[in-house]
Amino acid sequence: MQKAVIQLETLSCPSCMQKIENAVKRLNGIHQDSVKILFNASKVRLDFDSETVAVTDIEKAIEDLGYGVLHSKVKSA
Repeated sequence: MQKAVIQLETLSCPSCMQKIENAVKRLNGIHQDSVKILFNASKVRLDFDSETVAVTDIEKAIEDLGYGVLHSKVKSA
C-alpha cells in the first residue's frame, strides 16, 4: 500500500470535491476510506495499491474531469 498527496490547481467550488472523490473511488486499487479531498489546500490524499493502479492513472482520472494536477508525492505506507 502506498500513500499519495496530489496537489491540484485551486478548487473553486465544493461540488468539485465530490466529483473528484467519486472519480478516484471508482478506480481499482484505491483504499476507499482513505480518500480525502482538502478543499482549502486543493489537495487529494489517498492510499492505493501500486500493484493495481499507478499514481499516473489517478492523476489522469482527475485531469479527465477538467481539474489540473500540479504534482504528486507518493510514499510507502
